[in-house]
This record gives sequence, structure tokens and C-alpha cells, in this order.
Amino acid sequence: MKLTTHTQVSVDGVMQGNGGRHPILDPGFERGGWARPLFDSEAMAFVDETYQRADAFLFGRRTYELFAGYWGAMPQGSGPIADALNARPKYVASNTLTGAPWPDTTVLSGDLAAALRELKARPGGELQVHGSGNLVRWLLDNQLADEITLLVCPVIVGQGTRLFPGSGPDLALDLVESRAYPKGITVQVYRPAGRPRYA
Repeated sequence: MKLTTHTQVSVDGVMQGNGGRHPILDPGFERGGWARPLFDSEAMAFVDETYQRADAFLFGRRTYELFAGYWGAMPQGSGPIADALNARPKYVASNTLTGAPWPDTTVLSGDLAAALRELKARPGGELQVHGSGNLVRWLLDNQLADEITLLVCPVIVGQGTRLFPGSGPDLALDLVESRAYPKGITVQVYRPAGRPRYA
């Protein structure tokens, strides 16, 4: 399977609270919900299609708990995203999660890199990661992500957790695909391409 990451970010790189405020997961973060008003029908169709083509999903613990409580509570027939998430295998990377309440979930603990290499070696299309910023950074650091999709929303949030911190490892990217939607969301799909070259 190809391991792909999918992240909604603001122009200033914030990924926290894109869908709304969550007082338990994001205490004190007042600017949640910044992405929702920017999704037109075309951008939403792209997201729906993305979830539908997944063979399986991989999450960090926080995103898993958020998705399980929201999407996992929806009955079959609720829509393309909920239906895909509820029907396909789910994996969560965590050394602290003791139970997985969402059906068809496997907790990956211990040697995560080995477990993911084994998953990637299986036949299939995509193992998708949505959100899960810490996990995305770890996957890139460990050269396990095959593609990175960024949905860049035309807003500067001005605070909150960013996908990439102020300092960290560097990585060159090859652009695979780019498109724009009517309300200004742009999609960029990249493949990791080793270390950058500097002038």
C-alpha cells in the first residue's frame, strides 16, 4: 500500500482546530473552525473522493480519538467520509492507548516503523493519514510517507499548532499535482525527494 498524508493547513501553516473548536482536545484555542467556511462543493467533492479511495486509515492517538467520537458515531449511509471510515480497517499509532472503541481498529505500539513497513508491503491502494500532525512529522523523518497532500486554506489563523515547527529536519519535495477551487483552497500533492539543494 502507498502511505499518503492529507492535511488541511492555513497559509501560515496552522493545522489545529481546522474543523471546529474542541474544548477537551484544544483547551483555550479560540480560533477553531477556520477551514469549514472555505470549502465549496468542488473542494468538498475532492475530500469525499479522497476518503473513498482509501484501503485503510492510519491515525495518531489524538486524531483517532477525535474521529472515533465524531465519525465513528455515525450510522452507515451518513455520507462518503463516515461510510469510508466506518467500513475500512483503521490503525492507530499509540503506546498509551489501552482500548480501541471504534470497530475494525488495530493499535500499533512498539516498533512502529517495522509495523508500517509490513502494512506498506501488503497489496492495496492507499493507507491514508488524515490530520495527525505528530505522526505526519514522524513518518517524514523516518522516510515512510510516499505522498503528502496539503489542502491550503486562504486564511491566516495567527496562532495554533503548525504542521511543521519553527525548526526541524529539511526535505525536498517533488510536485505531483496542483489544483485550485473557487473559494481559494489549493491542493498540492508532493512526493518526498531527499535533502534539498541549497544555492
